[in-house]
Amino acid sequence: LPWRKTKNPYYIWLSEIILQQTRVAQGMPYYLKFVEAFPTVGDLANATEEQVLKLWQGLGYYSRARNLHATAQYVAGELDSVFPDTYEDLKQLKGVGDYTASAIGSICFDLPTAVVDGNVYRVLSRVFGIATPINSSAGIREFKELAQLLIDREQPGTFNQAIMEFGARHCTPQQPKCEICVFANQCKALETKQVDRLPVKLKKAKVKKHHFNYIVPVSSDDRTILEQRRGKGIWENLYQFPLVESTSEVDTGELMELPDFQKLSHRLKIDSVVPYRDGSVVHKLSHKHLYTRFWIAEVAELQDEGVPYARVHQYPVPILLGNFISEFSLFRD
Repeated sequence: LPWRKTKNPYYIWLSEIILQQTRVAQGMPYYLKFVEAFPTVGDLANATEEQVLKLWQGLGYYSRARNLHATAQYVAGELDSVFPDTYEDLKQLKGVGDYTASAIGSICFDLPTAVVDGNVYRVLSRVFGIATPINSSAGIREFKELAQLLIDREQPGTFNQAIMEFGARHCTPQQPKCEICVFANQCKALETKQVDRLPVKLKKAKVKKHHFNYIVPVSSDDRTILEQRRGKGIWENLYQFPLVESTSEVDTGELMELPDFQKLSHRLKIDSVVPYRDGSVVHKLSHKHLYTRFWIAEVAELQDEGVPYARVHQYPVPILLGNFISEFSLFRD
């Protein structure tokens, strides 16, 4: 892994932010793209938020990208491009919590600060037979204290990377390699046949369903409408086609009766609207499921209000819109 070959805090920080809630295989191409586009923290700071969001497109949890950009501007502008070298100061950076501060501190500055990620939770809960839920306040505290006791204070960065790697490659969620494990003789989970039950995680609240109807204006002058999302939310400042929400899946007649659609239709003078395809596409987020449909709306000339359809792919959009744009562009061609 390229971030294992450096102690440059910019690269370590960048990799850790990208890998939050992202698998290595998915995050690696994004890390390489960011390093190529922004070789230094100053380069990232000088980029526009739109450029950062576009490069981030598809990774999800877009607040990470916004925090990444804000922190780069702070480090470049206020700290003369020098990252803090203490755990406390690292934690003051926007988007940097205990895990990321511990990783940067131990790898770059040899601080004895233990990292606790999903891999570490799994290794420690199994080896020590700990059933405290890892997503409870008590569990977070207990596992952090245990990891802090175990850390090699002479080589904290190597220790942290080793235990994470051990969990990712050996003590895996499914079919761990217990028969050749160096901890087999002391693993409480193996001894008590609890390997498949540890770690324990509290069940999340019920996932909510939302029905999104994206209206895709196609004008006679080959323009469309993209609107930037405002207010707080996971897709803050990303672009989207006009959105009409409904309480359930709707057909064409039901869509046309919705007040938000009628307002949009009056504004754009929609001549006709047809579904792009039958049925919804389900986009699953951690806390909600989005039942999404795209509707093609024929309109008159948009002129200054619209953007040329040929330029739509240049805007940062949520991945579900990005997939639609790629598919619809081929269809139109």
